[in-house]
Amino acid sequence: MINANVIVSTTIFVALFMNRVYLGIGGNMADRLANLSACCNWIAKEIGTIIAQSKIYETKAWGNTNQANFYNQVIAVDTNLEADKLMHHCLQIETKMGRVRQDKWGARTIDIDILLFANKIIQQENLQIPHPYLHLRKFVLVPLAEIAPNLLHPELHQNMVELLEACADDLEVREIDK
Repeated sequence: MINANVIVSTTIFVALFMNRVYLGIGGNMADRLANLSACCNWIAKEIGTIIAQSKIYETKAWGNTNQANFYNQVIAVDTNLEADKLMHHCLQIETKMGRVRQDKWGARTIDIDILLFANKIIQQENLQIPHPYLHLRKFVLVPLAEIAPNLLHPELHQNMVELLEACADDLEVREIDK
C-alpha cells in the first residue's frame, strides 16, 4: 500500500529539482506545422514535460529577410537538465530534424532557442540566457506574453507584456489557422 504522504513528498522533491525553461521554436523550410509538432515531440521525449504551448504565428524572416516566412511558437518546459545539457539536447534535436547551419539567420527546418532558464542569468561563450535578442523580437514576445504574461526578464526587470509594448520591432506577427 502506498502512503499518500510519500507521494506528496516525492512530488515536492521532484518539483524542487525541475527547471522551468521557455523555448522559442521556429522554422521556414518544408512542412512548417509538421516540423513544429515533431520538434515538440522530441522535446517532450528528450528534454522534459511541456507545460504550456503558445499559438503558432507566422512572421517574415528577422535579420536575413530574403527568405520564406517562419512559423514560430514558444513553449514552457519543466526539465531536470542544467542549461549546458539543455543546449546540447536542443542542438541534437535540430540536427535530427535536418537542420544544417550555413548562414547566420538563414533558412532552417527547425530552430530551438533557449529564451529563459529558471530565472537565471548565464553568460558563457556559447550560451547566453536570457536570449540576447528576446526583448527585440516580436515573434518571440507575442507568444511568450501569451503563455507567461507576468514572467519577469531577469536582467531587464520587466514582464513579457511590458517588453512587448516597448518592442520597436515592426514585423507583423500573425496567428495562423491550423
